Amino acid sequence: MSKKGKKKPIFKRWWFWLIAIIIVVAVNSNGDETADTNKEENETAVETAEDKSKEKKEEPKTEDTEVEDDVPTEYKSALKKAESYAKSMNMSKSAIFDQLTSEHGEKFSEEAATYAMDNLEFDWKENALKKAESYSKSMHMSKQGIYDQLISESGEKFTEEEAQYAIDNLKTDFKKNALEKAKNYQETMSMSPEAIRDQLTSEHGEKFTQEEADYAIKNLDK
Repeated sequence: MSKKGKKKPIFKRWWFWLIAIIIVVAVNSNGDETADTNKEENETAVETAEDKSKEKKEEPKTEDTEVEDDVPTEYKSALKKAESYAKSMNMSKSAIFDQLTSEHGEKFSEEAATYAMDNLEFDWKENALKKAESYSKSMHMSKQGIYDQLISESGEKFTEEEAQYAIDNLKTDFKKNALEKAKNYQETMSMSPEAIRDQLTSEHGEKFTQEEADYAIKNLDK
């Protein structure tokens, strides 16, 4: 068979390449449109999420505001007074309540005082410790004397747990406190050493230990 009788392969025909080019252009065009569509959808989704987030942040806290507005002025004043007593005078929770309601004190209603104490967040153990430190430094009291004063209904009215925390964390040389008390008795009341010793250890007196009292008497004239 002659060469003229052979057919050209299909990929060498001009119309084959024309069709191929048309198909490629069509596919690329559809791909770009799909990409643009997906991009627009993603951007819309992001914008919607951002809008919702902004709306959520901008929502006013109406419930909290309403609750605060519903609190009577007397209650708010009682709370401020309670905070002042706790911070400036290191008072106990019970003592503050009594001061708020006392006829000789702040004269708030029991409801207002109760609201104040229920909403006053404070470390009462630390207040007890500060009171204990004050009694030790200014009045040279014994460990037992300070404890009794902290829990006394006629004293500071701290709980036993709060008072014990104060005593356990009070860094004081009680022998020196006993000596200071002994000197005071000697100078102001001209008491004898033995009378001072008895006063220092008495349950109705200073309540120092025997060891602390002996130290005081031994060093009284030094």
